[in-house]
Amino acid sequence: MPEGHTIHRLAEDYLAGFGGRKARVTSPQGKFADAAALLDGTALTTAEAHGKHLFLRFEGEDWIHIHLGLFGKVNFGKVNPGPTGGVSAPPPTDTVRLRLANDTTYVDLRGPTTCTLITDAEKQAVHDRLGPDPLREDAEPAHAYTRISRSRTTIAALLMDQKVIAGVGNVYRAEVLFRHGIDPYRAGKDIASSEWDAMWADLVALMREGVRNNRIDTVRPEHEPDAMGRPPRKDDHGGEVYVYRRANMPCHICGGEIRTADLAARNLFWCPTCQKA
Repeated sequence: MPEGHTIHRLAEDYLAGFGGRKARVTSPQGKFADAAALLDGTALTTAEAHGKHLFLRFEGEDWIHIHLGLFGKVNFGKVNPGPTGGVSAPPPTDTVRLRLANDTTYVDLRGPTTCTLITDAEKQAVHDRLGPDPLREDAEPAHAYTRISRSRTTIAALLMDQKVIAGVGNVYRAEVLFRHGIDPYRAGKDIASSEWDAMWADLVALMREGVRNNRIDTVRPEHEPDAMGRPPRKDDHGGEVYVYRRANMPCHICGGEIRTADLAARNLFWCPTCQKA
């Protein structure tokens, strides 16, 4: 499932390709056909994200609410000149839930958990059930800490709870805990406010970099491949990391073995030496 920085990047990409420009809106799969017909020929005016939820607003009062879930994919492409001098996008497959197209760009959405037209009130209800998002200007990290500081649940599980903090996924969860030397099994109530403030600030910086680069890099300059004389990481999930998907490999800092375990139905990665209980 994409982490929050990916959804914020998608919001920027939708605006760059379609903001203020009338779009052809279709649903080749048919599951969004009625809503697409209402929006066809209108311009995208706003795109925003909260955690792993994407909201697109066209001319009008309603929003397209998209949640990619585990299988959703978004693919952007350039429109090619047509054989008679016009321009056209390649024909969509019948798996495309939502296509937007104009004279320069098209974008296809496939397999989302959610793709529906909602009202302002319904959109606000989504925001209300989510925790603060490190990438939103209206985020209030103190709200997250209030819940964390009262909980006996592990900090690793709390960081993945979208009602506590929105947008953090398995990679950022593992990496921010490592960067701050925090045992993932420590209870939320045992996290000091100063530790939370430092983790929040780090998440803001790391996730903003993720939006800019469209990938996750979490290692500090002194631990990058060139600085350490090691080969760069090769992984489809992103860039340089400390512990994520590095089980049984040596820690970049202490040389100890990275461990993995199942926690809250996801694989947890940590260094027992650098993240002491």
